[in-house]
Amino acid sequence: MNLCLTLVLLGWCVGATVLLYVLYSWLIPTAVQFNGSLALLWHDVIVERALDTLTRSTRPQRLLKVVQKHATRGDPQSVISAIDHFCRHSEWAMNVGDEKGSILDSVVSELNPEKVLELGTYCGYSTVRIARLLPPGARLITLEFNADYAAIARQVIAWAGLEDKVQLVEGASEDWIPRMKEHFGIETFDFVFLDHWKDRYLPDTKLMEDCGLLRKGTVLLADNVICPGVPDYLEYVRNSLSYKSYYFKSHLEYTKAEDGLEKSVFLG
Repeated sequence: MNLCLTLVLLGWCVGATVLLYVLYSWLIPTAVQFNGSLALLWHDVIVERALDTLTRSTRPQRLLKVVQKHATRGDPQSVISAIDHFCRHSEWAMNVGDEKGSILDSVVSELNPEKVLELGTYCGYSTVRIARLLPPGARLITLEFNADYAAIARQVIAWAGLEDKVQLVEGASEDWIPRMKEHFGIETFDFVFLDHWKDRYLPDTKLMEDCGLLRKGTVLLADNVICPGVPDYLEYVRNSLSYKSYYFKSHLEYTKAEDGLEKSVFLG
């Protein structure tokens, strides 16, 4: 009797384990692929917290380990490829991603900017994408509020061999934007990539205007304008006589949920 009971319990445990594995690795990720809100809840809250607890590490730390293990030092493209593979096949992360990253690449290549501002570094993925395409002598200033993210990003950027082109600054965007001219000697930016706190897109854009950091022809490219969304920012740049805006339809990073990038040219 005891043996039978043990076998039944063992069968239940094995069955439950298999079910949980199927739910975690396939069923739930597949189900949330087409819904941005559910995808963010699952990947960016539930899974991240669970893995942080189980591994006693953070997602950025796990991402860095992948870069150091699989990417070639000094090769930016291999860093990008390693992160994309990690995010598609192992663990989702809130980078701009490969699909929207191609749009970012095309905008940067077309513009060929010399002075670039990135708002929101996270782990340095988009920083590497941008910096690798900049011409000699160009300068990229990237702002990151979270000190832990900044520490990881510095190592990712260095692994890509781009630290000479990138200046990573820790702190709040609203504190640093007014100090750009005084602290960095920047008069105006040619290109600004917005990918930080979504509620800061509009106030930081207006702040850059007030501080004279935008010139006629400066291009602003904003990520995640649909998911999670920045309706106040879109209303502003699409209706302001100071901007000419274009929407690039795409998908939320590493999913099939709609998202996109908004390119806004400052008209002065």
